[in-house]
Amino acid sequence: MFVGRESQMAELEALCDKHVASLVTCRGRRRVGKSTLVSQFAGRIKARFIRIEGIRPRKGLTDHDELAAFAEQLGVETRSKIPIPENWSEAFSMLEDKIRKNERTVVLLDEISWLGHYDPTFADKIKIAWDKQWKTHDKLIVVLCGSVSSWIKEKIVDNGAFMGRRSLDLIVRELPLDKCLAFWGRKAGRTAIREIVDVLSVMGGIPRYLEEINPSLSAAENIRRLCFSPNGVLRMDFDEMFNDVITEQPSFTGKVLRCLVDGPRTASELSAMLKIEKGGRVTDAIDRLVETGMVSFDEGRNPETGDAVKGKRYRLKDNYTRFYLKYIEPVKNLIDDGRYAFKSLEALEGWDSVMGLQFENLVVNNYGSLLPHLHLSDALLTSAAPYRKSAVPSRRQKGCQVDLLIQSKKTIYVVEVKRRREIERGIIDEVDAKVRCIKRPAGVSIRSALVYEGHLAPIVEADGYFDALVPIEKLLGLPVG
Repeated sequence: MFVGRESQMAELEALCDKHVASLVTCRGRRRVGKSTLVSQFAGRIKARFIRIEGIRPRKGLTDHDELAAFAEQLGVETRSKIPIPENWSEAFSMLEDKIRKNERTVVLLDEISWLGHYDPTFADKIKIAWDKQWKTHDKLIVVLCGSVSSWIKEKIVDNGAFMGRRSLDLIVRELPLDKCLAFWGRKAGRTAIREIVDVLSVMGGIPRYLEEINPSLSAAENIRRLCFSPNGVLRMDFDEMFNDVITEQPSFTGKVLRCLVDGPRTASELSAMLKIEKGGRVTDAIDRLVETGMVSFDEGRNPETGDAVKGKRYRLKDNYTRFYLKYIEPVKNLIDDGRYAFKSLEALEGWDSVMGLQFENLVVNNYGSLLPHLHLSDALLTSAAPYRKSAVPSRRQKGCQVDLLIQSKKTIYVVEVKRRREIERGIIDEVDAKVRCIKRPAGVSIRSALVYEGHLAPIVEADGYFDALVPIEKLLGLPVG
């Protein structure tokens, strides 16, 4: 199923108004739908579509194997016999020979980092092929696509040699919440909101996972089937995904990732947890994880000074990754042996607290959908990120932790994200303490909002404390009540 991606599709379609060839980079997390987006785009503009995908590097493979796979795929795509090229310069010449003059063509070089894994001059050869061959075709769009965003960023996006050559850099992220409901079809309106939130708390907005939902089954049954059965898609996917995108120091990087399962950490806290000295090793691992889309450092600003927040806290933003590491990985051998007995979601250890983190992720990752309910515009924002203020006992200053702090030049919104079966009046005192903890700059208003899933006690609404009460149904595009 292909849903959403309207803005990305519009950016791609705008390339067709040009009368020159276009070079596009496309990056994002595995399973997020990058290749599908490009394929759908080619179909929409009725272009000839040629897709070549690299093969995953592994021990024993060489550049010759990648070239052989390239030739085989190019032969299939163009219905011709292609000899194995000697090098990538020859391979790109063979590709150019198959591009027809005056015919709109989209060429997708998928998992580009795999294609170029064994050749340190691979990016240079792409540039040469573009300058001498591909750009002469005024109806050609070449898309360099990959899940290893760091490779594309380093070799192409930030490479000065490609300056003035790239037409577009697409970053494909999770689907927004209101687009996820399409996977429930007509049954979305008949499915309890908690059931939908349970599923999204496990899968996030990853299209490949959402495609596996059976809307006739409960959330628990869908999760049991996909996560806790030997051939379940979500039982199997993590190792493949992680190994595909983390090629440098995978063991250590995995340890860093697992330190984030129970909540955000600073680089210093991560070093302490791993019992190693502070330094570049942890930072490098975090950078790799951020590039994969599994981790975020949420660039926020101190509301009192306007300066960038010091001591960045890193958040595990990918819901599937946390769920896998927390609940699937510890019992995967039992699952594979058919000895794991899934009882219920609530029976999973720490379910309520973990789902609280997952629910926060859903809201923070989709803060743009929240803005209209706060009468804010994305264009006017200076920051939107979780925020933590440390206590200073010597000055009798209390600290606070805000789930989401949204700031514009004139307004600060303290956003509390809560998932409980019953949300009582105590939430007002809890949030008010956070509001009072933040020193309001002159000329700036501070307001409060509650984004919630669960039953809201009538007194909370009647009190009038919150400037905005936003049930999750509103972010999902469902009717409330």
